Amino acid sequence: MFYRRKYYLVKNEFVEVFNNHFTETNLPNQLKHGARLIGRWMPPFNEDSTEVFAIWEYDSYEKYQEIETKIKLDAAHIHRIKQWYETHGGREYVYKNYVHEVKNEVLQSTI
Repeated sequence: MFYRRKYYLVKNEFVEVFNNHFTETNLPNQLKHGARLIGRWMPPFNEDSTEVFAIWEYDSYEKYQEIETKIKLDAAHIHRIKQWYETHGGREYVYKNYVHEVKNEVLQSTI
């Protein structure tokens, strides 16, 4: 199995919008292409920001790459993502003002 953690540091005022985007746009597309969500959590980071992260499971690293390729080639999904960014001021604006950090991390088992 291959696991990854997708991590975001989001301004509190944008968390609800960000979570709705995940639920309505990103999650269905990930599942459609074969990714498996283990869970998604959001502990407070500080008084202004919240950490939002998800743990994803794949059969292998190669399967993860295959799924990611399919997602990046999904024209309807790309269109929905572009529309969402435009609605919120553009991609650069969202990352400058609302999403302070993004990480896509491989998780290594200790057992």
